[in-house]
Amino acid sequence: MPMTMNVILAIGIMIAAGFLGGAIAAKVNFPRITGYLIVGILLSPSVLNVIPEAMVHDFDIVTSVALGIIAYLIGGSLRLESVRKLGRSIAWITALQGITPWFLTTLVITFVAPFILSIPDATLASTYFPMAFVLGAIALATAPAATIAIIREMNAKGPLSTTLLAVVALDDVIAIVAFAIAAGVAEPLMTAGGVFSVYETLAVPFLHIAESVAIGAVFGLAIVYMAKLVKTRPLLIVVVLAAIILCIGITELWGGSLLLANMVVGFIVANKAGSDEMVSGMQEIEEIIFVVFFVLAGMHFDSSTLRAAGIIAALIILCRSGGKYLGARAGARISGAPEVVRKYLGLGLLPKAGVTIGLGLLLESLFPTVGAVMFNALLASTIINELVAPPLTKYVIMKADERNA
Repeated sequence: MPMTMNVILAIGIMIAAGFLGGAIAAKVNFPRITGYLIVGILLSPSVLNVIPEAMVHDFDIVTSVALGIIAYLIGGSLRLESVRKLGRSIAWITALQGITPWFLTTLVITFVAPFILSIPDATLASTYFPMAFVLGAIALATAPAATIAIIREMNAKGPLSTTLLAVVALDDVIAIVAFAIAAGVAEPLMTAGGVFSVYETLAVPFLHIAESVAIGAVFGLAIVYMAKLVKTRPLLIVVVLAAIILCIGITELWGGSLLLANMVVGFIVANKAGSDEMVSGMQEIEEIIFVVFFVLAGMHFDSSTLRAAGIIAALIILCRSGGKYLGARAGARISGAPEVVRKYLGLGLLPKAGVTIGLGLLLESLFPTVGAVMFNALLASTIINELVAPPLTKYVIMKADERNA
């Protein structure tokens, strides 16, 4: 089959098989994206080899476009009126539930990885610390789509649900910024043999962040202006999609973050446009984007790195889960949040999916030496997480007595 495979046939197989995998996952009460990921793993060159390895890398452009659309939708879910209402407790919880898993993941993997990974010429400063630092930054990310879907399904209302929605809406923004900083710190350490440059590790990441925000702002304002000239919904979707793709191309050309830039585009469009059609219109095509994106992510799975990656994945799950729970509890206590928020919020912050995998896919190009191990560890931890975390979110909402409020 791989010898006669062509791109059109490969895309058809990915969409059809992904749909079936998602439908089966939904039937047994698991998230559809879990089914998409498993289908991608089965199609991968290291399992059934339905899609050949050379062709998998040909789809990198599709991955970039999908990431841009997902980032746009995340930005579009952040409304200024909601952000203004975020109180002292939300600020404390958001900060501590992000910093704590970053710190724990970095600390544990830095000192455990040398015993489980065999990397030629690796040192703590030039390999293991930068690898752990980036994985720790990615550990911040949550899955707002999964959380929002569960809260809507259960018609949940109350202090826990309100706080949970606010934190997950902001969390991916923080994760993307943290990743930009971590990658800026890690890349020169890995490529310069452990030489630390203040400019390269601190100034350059912030310049890229500022650059990405500026690019996103320009395209966001451009869409708002174009919306006044284009009146039909189908043409509005064309305008938005064109802006997203152009934004991706320019940020990649100038070394910025396509995720952060497109989040800014979505945020500006959601808050400056007089209508929500430019966000809701893209939501109509999000499922096909999710199918292709998560199947492609699964196809990057490499079984040869599974043994070492499996141990790293277990460490990521433990450190991230513990950090999220302890950080959220500490933030809630410091800020004087209600008891129900202190007890249960941390367990509702565990889902992770799109942004985690999206950032993971960037690792292989940024860090050729350890990128495959890092990505497969993230992918394995995400699959396990998606089997466990959504039921936990339902559990905490029920314990908080906010179901069908």
